[in-house]
Amino acid sequence: MKMKKLTILMALLLSFFVVGETEAQRTRTNRRAKARTQKVVKKRGKTVRKKTRRVVTYKPTIHENPYLQCEDTCEHVHGIDLSHYQGEVFWEAVGENTKMAYVYLKATEGGDRIDARYERNIELAHRYGLKVGSYHFFRPRVDLSVQLANFKMQCLPGEQDLIPMLDVETTGGLPVEEFCDSVMKFLVLMEEAYHQKPLVYTGRNFYNKYLQGMLDNYRLMIAMYSDEEPVLADERDICLWQYTGKGRINGVTGYVDKSRFMGRHGLREIRFRH
Repeated sequence: MKMKKLTILMALLLSFFVVGETEAQRTRTNRRAKARTQKVVKKRGKTVRKKTRRVVTYKPTIHENPYLQCEDTCEHVHGIDLSHYQGEVFWEAVGENTKMAYVYLKATEGGDRIDARYERNIELAHRYGLKVGSYHFFRPRVDLSVQLANFKMQCLPGEQDLIPMLDVETTGGLPVEEFCDSVMKFLVLMEEAYHQKPLVYTGRNFYNKYLQGMLDNYRLMIAMYSDEEPVLADERDICLWQYTGKGRINGVTGYVDKSRFMGRHGLREIRFRH
C-alpha cells in the first residue's frame, strides 16, 4: 500500500515538472518571436518598443512580363527596329509614344533582297516624328559590291536621320579570318558611300566569338536579352543595347525589338551628317 502511494506521488511530481518545463519553453519561444517583431526606439529619454513587420514584394522583370516597359522605369533614350516581320505598323500610334525617339528600319539583305515594307515604313516614321535610320543584313558569301549597290538603292542619304547600320549575325560558313576580312571590307565600302562610319549591330555572344578586336573604330549596338547590361569579353564600349526581342508598343500588333542608349551615349552620336 505504501509502495502504491509512493508511486502515485512520484508520478504527480514528474507530471508537474514536465508541465513546468513545457511552459518555460513556450515562454522562451514567445520572447524570441516577440523580439524578432520589435525594434527599440529611443524618444525623449524613454525607451519605446515598436512592432515592425518585414514585407518582401517581388517585382517581375520586363522579360517575365512583356507588358512592363523598360522605358517607363528608366531615363535612357529608347528606340525600336522594324522589318516586314512586324507586318503593318500603325505609325500614328507609334508616334504618340514619345518615349520612342528613334527607329532603325530594315532596308535590304544580301545582294537582292529588299524589305517589302521599307518604303512605306520610312515615309510614315518620318511623318509621325521619329528619327530614322536604315540597316542592311549582311551575307558574308555574297559579292560585296552587289550588296552595297542593293543597300544604296534603298537607303537614300536624304531620307536618313541616323547613320546606316550593318547587321552582322552569321559567318555564312566562312572560316573566321575570311569572314572578318569580308565584314571589314564591307564596312569600308559603306563608309566611302555615306561619308561616315556605320553603326554595327551584332549579338553579345557572336561578338565575343568572332569579332573581338575587329571593330574598335565603330560604334556598336549589342543584342543581349537579359536583365543585366551586356559586357563584352574585350570590355569594348557599347553605344546601344538591344535588350529585348519581345517588347510591346502601341501600333505594333506582335513583338518588337527594343533598344536603348548605354551610359552617357545619346542620339547626337549617331546622327547622319548631311
